[in-house]
Amino acid sequence: MLLAVDIGNTNIDLGVFEGQELRATWRVATDMERLADEYAVSLITLLRADGLDPSAIEAAAMCSSVPDLVTVFDQLCRRYFGVQPLVVGPGTHTGVRIFYEPRELGADRVVDVVAALKLYGPPPLIIVDLGTATVFDAVSAKGDYLGGAIAPGIGIAAQALYERTAKLYRVELEHPKAAIGKNTVNAIQSGIMSGYVALVEGMVARFQKELGGSARVIGTGGWAKLIAAGTSVFDHVDTNLTLSGLRIIYEANRVEAS
Repeated sequence: MLLAVDIGNTNIDLGVFEGQELRATWRVATDMERLADEYAVSLITLLRADGLDPSAIEAAAMCSSVPDLVTVFDQLCRRYFGVQPLVVGPGTHTGVRIFYEPRELGADRVVDVVAALKLYGPPPLIIVDLGTATVFDAVSAKGDYLGGAIAPGIGIAAQALYERTAKLYRVELEHPKAAIGKNTVNAIQSGIMSGYVALVEGMVARFQKELGGSARVIGTGGWAKLIAAGTSVFDHVDTNLTLSGLRIIYEANRVEAS
């Protein structure tokens, strides 16, 4: 079985593949203070809770937006599973031509492109990753990564609103019945949820125009399903897109190495 690890700024997504089948997924909070042994205890507990044998882990692949945690998970994989993980980064073979400064491009964005091309192609494609940041990625009709756009994530925007205003407060983030709120709760929900739907729809429209108007749109990330409930802009929503991309890249590199 393959362990896939996507280390994000807010959460760490973990998945176990048996062949192409995603057997189980988990999400744990990103904590810079936790040690490899501490993460390992949590992961082994999660594996066993889903009826999976930790000793069946034969390989691992990871990408990270938090460089300091790469070493932590490298140690975890080596010590507890006896495997050297494939860490996706500059120089990793992905099969995608990149027209963006490689040193500035998050590995998870490339991994998402690989998965989208394999699972939801043919291109052109637009990928909208609604996580800690709201990230838009564009893939040309030739399958080349062209670049994208980055905006604050929904959680960051909501938290800033609560923390930086005296009279506004935390509310449940759900789609309001109307754009015009009749009370503070509805007004905040409209501003955040309807506002982010409009952001996604507007940016996708701009990307579509630059790509020629026929790109498929794939939504991913922790907030994707919530936003998708308020718009028809997505052709597909896949919250496990990055994990699938890690599997695809691992398999491609394994074949290449052999």
